[in-house]
Amino acid sequence: MVTGETVADKVGRSSQIAGHIRSAIQAGEYAPGSRLVERKLAEKFGVSHIPVREALSTLAEEGLVERLPRRGARVAALTGRDLEEVSSLRTILEQFVIVRAQEHMTPERERQLRDIVEAMTRDAASGDVDKVLERDQEFHELLWQFADHRLLLSVSTQLRNRIGGFLAAANRALSPDERIIHAETHAGLVDAMMSGDPARASDAMTEHIAAAQERIAQTFQLE
Repeated sequence: MVTGETVADKVGRSSQIAGHIRSAIQAGEYAPGSRLVERKLAEKFGVSHIPVREALSTLAEEGLVERLPRRGARVAALTGRDLEEVSSLRTILEQFVIVRAQEHMTPERERQLRDIVEAMTRDAASGDVDKVLERDQEFHELLWQFADHRLLLSVSTQLRNRIGGFLAAANRALSPDERIIHAETHAGLVDAMMSGDPARASDAMTEHIAAAQERIAQTFQLE
């Protein structure tokens, strides 16, 4: 145990561990339903059980982890109802995001988004699935930043984190051609924003999220 450690140090360490586990879940390193053993995680990160337990509690609040009485924790599974609830709420929020981002668009911001789309399309064509997923996340995070709404950013991030691992697995299951089409749909989002028509932007985002919901449902055979 490190001596002279402040509360901020402890919170920071717990947050770092939560971040590592979150990324691993979203990358598919921990499959839905797999157990997360505190002892093994503590050994892996070279810490005591306390920050690991706190990290797992944080992830449980986000819906990524399930705490089981007297049985530790496991990666949360996803039901059809879970997917429908997350996707329907995400649709409402992301509609607001894209319209608000549309109001704040500039040529420079358009270029930033199109650069990401171009890179994502190249990565899809070359078969670099991990890069495609990284660019996808980067694109949506940039939209949230352009919306300039801190509370919305927090809530939107939490919702996407909830299905991030499932979304990543679904995107990995796409054929090479389907992955290119998926990357190119982001150009359609930019086009919709640059049209200046809020209804068109909102509809484009609705279709984008609906497509993601369908991919996840098919991949994991959810009803």
